[in-house]
Amino acid sequence: MIVAGEASGDLHGSNLVKAMKKVRPELSLFGIGGERMREQGVQIIYHINELSFMGFSEVIRNITVIRSVERTIKALLDARKPKVVVLIDFPGMNLRIARYAKERGIPVVYYIAPQVWAWGKHRLKKMRKYVDHALVILPFEQQFFQERDVDAEFVGHPILDLIEITSERAEFCRSSGLDPDKTILALFPGSRMREIVNHASVMTRTALRLKDEFDIQPAIGVSPNLPTESIRRLLPAGSEDIPLLQGETYNLMQHAEIAYVKSGTATLEAACFKTPMVVLYKTSAFNFFVGRMIVNLNHFSLVNILAGEEVVKELSQGDVNVQTLYRYGKELLEDEQKRNAMKNRLASIKSMLGEPGASGRAANRVLEVAGLNSQ
Repeated sequence: MIVAGEASGDLHGSNLVKAMKKVRPELSLFGIGGERMREQGVQIIYHINELSFMGFSEVIRNITVIRSVERTIKALLDARKPKVVVLIDFPGMNLRIARYAKERGIPVVYYIAPQVWAWGKHRLKKMRKYVDHALVILPFEQQFFQERDVDAEFVGHPILDLIEITSERAEFCRSSGLDPDKTILALFPGSRMREIVNHASVMTRTALRLKDEFDIQPAIGVSPNLPTESIRRLLPAGSEDIPLLQGETYNLMQHAEIAYVKSGTATLEAACFKTPMVVLYKTSAFNFFVGRMIVNLNHFSLVNILAGEEVVKELSQGDVNVQTLYRYGKELLEDEQKRNAMKNRLASIKSMLGEPGASGRAANRVLEVAGLNSQ
């Protein structure tokens, strides 16, 4: 059984499954995921689109759905008795699934472990009790978990296996309706519709203001799991000519001179391309209030957390407005020295993520736990 609850988990889960099937092509897998995992042969019992709840308030509103899913998972564990349960991020539900598996004597591997170093330290007790192996993707996590009696292994970050440029600038711009001689401002508002609602409009309004002052062209990177027509309806008047580029995230990051990026894994992806950026995050007042009560970090973007200092500007809640975004975007556009200094620091962040091959290393450990690593 393999369980991923959101788009990034579906992506990393699909690559994990692909790596496992290179060793054991006959594997039978089932669980929760999306189209990418389905394409790799996973029987999808629940689709991630059915479980895309963001923040505390949405979880509360959908508690009946969550309980129904968990009852189904228990029944499947009893009926199909998998050799191993692989959990990918999504800790709210996955740690409960870990308990259900352990109660039935099924080993549990947690790939992309919960970020309990940031918040939710109460989950450490559950991880010690229910997780056999944690396969972690940030360099400091191995020591953090081991010091707290959770078996953990740093396998490297899976995005290093994903980032590739498929088009040179001229070709990319031609296919995207952009001018290769003009500065590109990339907008990455998120991978869930709720994130798009919170970030896309303010990013776009800021981009239009910068476009009026500078010779730039904005472009919006769209997650493959989101409908572009729904996003277009959320954008302000005057943005009709801004391209919505689906499946072009890495080309856009590579060829953009600067970017606005919603906080999350996308900040690390942009760092791998040394793309100067401003990071932002906005959620409901309730979710933000609860988050402030339980998160104890000086920074919220992964780039700055890894660096231990502010490499990129972070903006949250009330600061996510056109005036503030414009100020820091303008600063990056006008100050080449600042952009180059940021690029150098971002290059050092990439070097902290380990070596490529995370999916293969994780696959070998999962197969080992399942007793399937040899023919």
